[in-house]
Amino acid sequence: MSLGMYGLERTESGNEAVSLKGAAVRHDGFALGPLDLTVPAGMVTAIVGPNGSGKSTLLRLLLRLAPCEGEAAVLGQRLSPDSDEGLRERIGFVSELPHAYENHLTADEKARFASKWYPGWSWERYERLMRSFDADRVKKLGKMSKGMRRKAELAVAMAHDPELLLLDEPSSGLDPSAWKALLDELTRYMDRGDRTLIFATHITEEVRRLADYVLFMHRGRCLGLYEKDRLFEAWRVLAVQRTDGAAGKEDAARLLKQAPGVQGAQEAGPGICRIESDAPEETEAYCLSNGYRILSSQRMELEEIMACLVRKGDAGR
Repeated sequence: MSLGMYGLERTESGNEAVSLKGAAVRHDGFALGPLDLTVPAGMVTAIVGPNGSGKSTLLRLLLRLAPCEGEAAVLGQRLSPDSDEGLRERIGFVSELPHAYENHLTADEKARFASKWYPGWSWERYERLMRSFDADRVKKLGKMSKGMRRKAELAVAMAHDPELLLLDEPSSGLDPSAWKALLDELTRYMDRGDRTLIFATHITEEVRRLADYVLFMHRGRCLGLYEKDRLFEAWRVLAVQRTDGAAGKEDAARLLKQAPGVQGAQEAGPGICRIESDAPEETEAYCLSNGYRILSSQRMELEEIMACLVRKGDAGR
C-alpha cells in the first residue's frame, strides 16, 4: 500500500460515510467499477480525474440515481431499491448540470419546494447562505448565468444542514468573490466535526484548501484514495545523474523496476534520469547506493501526480 493511501480497506464500523464493495454502474457504454472503497466520515474528500472518469456517476450512485451492482452503503445504510427514503433527508446534493425542469422556478420557489422534504430545513440558514453567496432570488433559474444559478442551488442544498454533502464541480462558473464565499461556507459547514463533504473538482486550489483526502479516478476506476497532506509531502520528482556519466536509458528502466517508491522514470539527458517517487527518501538512498547523485528534489503538483497514476494504471490494465 502506497504511503498515505487510505480507503481500499474498510474502516472501523461507524467511521465510514461511504462503503463500496464490488460496486459497479454500467450504462450507455460506460462502466464505473467495480469499486472497493471506504470514505471516512467527518472528513472532506475531493474526487479528481479527467472528464469522463466517473466522478459524476459515483455521486449519482451514492444518491441511488444510478442502478448499482455489488454492495454500497451510505451513512451506515445499505443502498437497495427499497432503502429507507429518510436517507436522502440526510444528504445535500448539487449536480454539475442544472435540472431543466426547474428552469421556471426562482431560487425562493425552489427553496419552498425543498423545505417540504427536509425536516432539518432552516429558513434562517437559507437566508444567510443566500446573502453570503449574494444570490439572485427574483430571476428564474433558467434565466440566470451559470455562476448565479450555482450560488442559488448551493444555498438550497445546504439549508437543511445535511449530514453528507455531495457537490459536483461546486465552483463551476463562480467569480473569485463567490468562490471565496463558497470556501468559507464549506469550512463553516465542516466546523461542527460531524459532517462529511465529498466533492468532485478540477481545481487544485480547492483540493489544497478544503480536502482531507483525495480520491483519484480514471476510466471508471479508483486509482487510490490518499490523505492529502501526506500525498503532497511524499510525492516528489527527482533528477538523478550517474556519477560515471554513463547514458541513462537502461538505468532509468532498472530504477523504475527496482527502486523503492518509484512510480515512473525516464531519461532526461545524457546520464540523467527524471524519477517520480512516493517514497523519496527510500528512492534517494537506493540511487546513491547505485552510483547516482541527486541533482534536485521537488514536490509534485496534483496534476503531475494524477498523470503518473493514470500512466501506471493504464500500464497495469
